[in-house]
Amino acid sequence: ENGKTADFGTGFYTTTDYKQAERWVKIRKGTEQHKKGFVSEFYAADDLLSTPELKILKFDSASSEWLDFIVANRKDKSFTHNYDIVFGPVANDRVYTTITLYEDEFLDKETTIARLKTFTLVDQILFHTEKSLAYLNFSRSITV
Repeated sequence: ENGKTADFGTGFYTTTDYKQAERWVKIRKGTEQHKKGFVSEFYAADDLLSTPELKILKFDSASSEWLDFIVANRKDKSFTHNYDIVFGPVANDRVYTTITLYEDEFLDKETTIARLKTFTLVDQILFHTEKSLAYLNFSRSITV
């Protein structure tokens, strides 16, 4: 995948929300027409997002910086970043619709952020580098 439709670029995406992981599997199952899929559980240190050896970008909410980062990853073919891990809200279907309206200049940035703040957003954690993957430990897989 070229990473241009992913919020934070290419890499290994995780979430702390099981229902979100299950949704991702069901979408992928339908798209690729598989009969079953798997949610894989991993564990990491509680203080992972403050690990000094890793370069980490953390978005605590749908902010102007978060929006700019997502739009750059989705639209700018030359955009790259060198973060090991990126943490922040998932842009779900409703969020994508709002972001698309912003990208197509139907909404300004302030209106877009105001709308995004009304949504309940779950998290996603991108493990962008091989170095960052060393901090994940596989636990189990659950058939979906």
